[in-house]
Amino acid sequence: MIDVSTPQARTKFYHSGDWRSVRKQVLKRDNYECQWCKAEGRVTTTKNAVLEIDHIKELQYYPELALTLSNLRILCHDCHNKRHNRRKEKKFDDEIFEF
Repeated sequence: MIDVSTPQARTKFYHSGDWRSVRKQVLKRDNYECQWCKAEGRVTTTKNAVLEIDHIKELQYYPELALTLSNLRILCHDCHNKRHNRRKEKKFDDEIFEF
Protein backbone atom coordinates (compact mmCIF):
# COMPACT_ATOMS: atom_id res chain seq x y z
CA MET A 1 0.00 0.00 0.00
CA ILE A 2 1.13 3.55 -0.71
CA ASP A 3 2.29 5.48 2.35
CA VAL A 4 0.59 8.89 2.59
CA SER A 5 0.59 9.10 6.38
CA THR A 6 2.81 12.17 6.69
CA PRO A 7 3.29 15.37 4.68
CA GLN A 8 6.71 14.07 3.60
CA ALA A 9 5.22 10.78 2.41
CA ARG A 10 2.52 12.64 0.43
CA THR A 11 5.15 14.86 -1.18
CA LYS A 12 7.11 11.77 -2.19
CA PHE A 13 3.92 10.20 -3.62
CA TYR A 14 3.02 13.32 -5.64
CA HIS A 15 6.53 13.41 -7.12
CA SER A 16 6.55 9.73 -8.05
CA GLY A 17 6.59 8.48 -11.62
CA ASP A 18 3.46 6.40 -10.96
CA TRP A 19 1.49 9.50 -9.89
CA ARG A 20 2.74 11.56 -12.82
CA SER A 21 1.72 8.83 -15.26
CA VAL A 22 -1.77 8.42 -13.79
CA ARG A 23 -2.21 12.20 -13.59
CA LYS A 24 -1.52 12.49 -17.33
CA GLN A 25 -4.08 9.75 -18.03
CA VAL A 26 -6.75 11.59 -16.00
CA LEU A 27 -6.02 14.90 -17.73
CA LYS A 28 -6.38 13.26 -21.13
CA ARG A 29 -9.47 11.25 -20.16
CA ASP A 30 -11.24 14.33 -18.75
CA ASN A 31 -10.23 16.46 -21.75
CA TYR A 32 -8.31 18.93 -19.56
CA GLU A 33 -11.59 20.30 -18.15
CA CYS A 34 -12.93 20.79 -14.62
CA GLN A 35 -15.62 18.16 -14.24
CA TRP A 36 -17.77 20.17 -11.81
CA CYS A 37 -17.74 23.25 -14.05
CA LYS A 38 -18.51 21.04 -17.05
CA ALA A 39 -21.53 19.58 -15.23
CA GLU A 40 -22.80 23.15 -14.78
CA GLY A 41 -22.32 23.98 -18.46
CA ARG A 42 -19.10 25.98 -18.04
CA VAL A 43 -15.82 25.29 -19.81
CA THR A 44 -12.89 25.58 -17.42
CA THR A 45 -9.53 24.53 -18.82
CA THR A 46 -5.86 25.35 -18.36
CA LYS A 47 -6.51 28.47 -20.45
CA ASN A 48 -8.59 30.08 -17.71
CA ALA A 49 -7.82 28.19 -14.49
CA VAL A 50 -5.41 25.97 -12.60
CA LEU A 51 -6.51 22.36 -12.91
CA GLU A 52 -5.93 19.86 -10.12
CA ILE A 53 -6.51 16.14 -9.77
CA ASP A 54 -9.02 15.29 -7.05
CA HIS A 55 -9.23 11.99 -5.21
CA ILE A 56 -12.98 11.33 -5.01
CA LYS A 57 -12.45 9.06 -2.02
CA GLU A 58 -9.88 11.06 -0.09
CA LEU A 59 -6.28 9.95 -0.22
CA GLN A 60 -5.73 9.99 3.54
CA TYR A 61 -8.67 7.61 4.14
CA TYR A 62 -8.33 5.43 1.04
CA PRO A 63 -4.62 5.20 0.16
CA GLU A 64 -5.31 1.95 -1.67
CA LEU A 65 -7.22 4.02 -4.29
CA ALA A 66 -4.41 6.57 -4.75
CA LEU A 67 -3.72 5.53 -8.35
CA THR A 68 -7.16 4.18 -9.32
CA LEU A 69 -8.42 6.06 -12.37
CA SER A 70 -12.09 5.73 -11.39
CA ASN A 71 -11.29 7.51 -8.11
CA LEU A 72 -9.69 10.52 -9.83
CA ARG A 73 -11.11 13.53 -11.65
CA ILE A 74 -10.06 17.00 -12.71
CA LEU A 75 -11.31 19.96 -10.71
CA CYS A 76 -10.26 23.56 -11.13
CA HIS A 77 -8.56 25.14 -8.13
CA ASP A 78 -11.76 26.93 -7.06
CA CYS A 79 -13.94 23.81 -7.26
CA HIS A 80 -11.27 21.77 -5.49
CA ASN A 81 -11.30 24.31 -2.66
CA LYS A 82 -15.12 24.16 -2.47
CA ARG A 83 -15.00 20.37 -2.42
CA HIS A 84 -12.68 20.40 0.60
CA ASN A 85 -14.42 23.36 2.29
CA ARG A 86 -11.34 25.55 2.06
CA ARG A 87 -12.21 29.20 2.38
CA LYS A 88 -10.50 32.16 0.85
CA GLU A 89 -9.49 34.84 3.27
CA LYS A 90 -8.57 38.36 2.36
CA LYS A 91 -6.88 40.66 4.80
CA PHE A 92 -7.46 44.41 4.84
CA ASP A 93 -5.85 46.68 7.43
CA ASP A 94 -5.34 43.84 9.92
CA GLU A 95 -8.96 42.69 9.67
CA ILE A 96 -9.88 39.33 8.20
CA PHE A 97 -12.93 38.99 5.99
CA GLU A 98 -14.15 35.56 4.94
CA PHE A 99 -15.86 35.09 1.61
